Amino acid sequence: MTRKRFVRIFLAVLVIAGSLAALTRLLVPKYMGQVTEGAFIGEYYDDKTPHDLLILGDCEAYENISPVALWKGFGITSWIRGSAQQLIPQSYFLLEDTLRHEKPKAVLLSISAMQQIDQVSETYNRMTLDGMKWSKVKLSAIEATKMPEEHLVEYIFPLLRFHSRWSDLGEDDFRYYLHRNLTTHNGYYLRADVRPAGEFPEERRVRNPEFDEKGYEYLDRIRELCDKEGIELLFFKAPSLYPVWHREWNMQIEEYAEKYGIPYINALEDIDRIGIDFNTDTYDGGLHMNVYGAEKISAYLGPVLQEAGLPDHRGEAALDAAWAEKADRYEAVKAAQEQEFAEKGYLAQFAGEDGTT
Repeated sequence: MTRKRFVRIFLAVLVIAGSLAALTRLLVPKYMGQVTEGAFIGEYYDDKTPHDLLILGDCEAYENISPVALWKGFGITSWIRGSAQQLIPQSYFLLEDTLRHEKPKAVLLSISAMQQIDQVSETYNRMTLDGMKWSKVKLSAIEATKMPEEHLVEYIFPLLRFHSRWSDLGEDDFRYYLHRNLTTHNGYYLRADVRPAGEFPEERRVRNPEFDEKGYEYLDRIRELCDKEGIELLFFKAPSLYPVWHREWNMQIEEYAEKYGIPYINALEDIDRIGIDFNTDTYDGGLHMNVYGAEKISAYLGPVLQEAGLPDHRGEAALDAAWAEKADRYEAVKAAQEQEFAEKGYLAQFAGEDGTT
């Protein structure tokens, strides 16, 4: 083959590859509109500050704890690598992935996912797995948690999965083609709206209350990896009123935590101590906390995390500057949401004549 022919072929390959990459970027979901959860995992890689605390888990992690509140109150640096319907095996691989970039001093694991070991929707898998950077860890995470009808090749080449999104393309697909806005605050999903807790479906008896062996397998792997790396592991259960956290499930976590000397923070048992008011501190009727509830939970967690050895970094110039910027953005978003919530008149539904809730 002549050099000229080689150059032509090489340039043709580059053009084809570039075109496919550009098309893929256009067609894959942007998660910048109503559903932002798919953007959470990937935001971790752009943050350049160190994190002493890594928080892992599903919505009970990213909707109930505020890293900015942990910084303001205790000087604790943290990031939540949470995602919708995150499975315990996915939490393990996200821990492995994080260790490729830094080594936190402690891991706070939301244990609610122990009740479900298999994924129920490809959408939830995509929200966790697509945001991970490519590595052997991501490959293992896909292989371990993809649903039977999912295919590895569609994760490697997303265009194969999303080529039919042409008819669903919207303004956001073009607006966020080259850049994405931050959707979280160090992994925390801030909500300042209020929807008081109401009535829930009657609690049903669990037919088989024993957690799946696969869940314990990956819980062991998380514990063993933390032990190996000298990382303090803590378990966390959010004070969500629904879905019900059954007594049988709680007993199993208590037994496991006691067996291995792992602190288990069950906020459900400390609702009064935390000061949670389900008339004002939840945005979805008692399933998750809004920002006011999350700040209370963070104030409750702070002393426990300090006992686990997490230092107070306030007074360190570089971190003070970085977190001041994070706090400014956090307060601005919080204020904007409060104003929007008030302007839409939602408060009137829950407020008395004097305007108080």
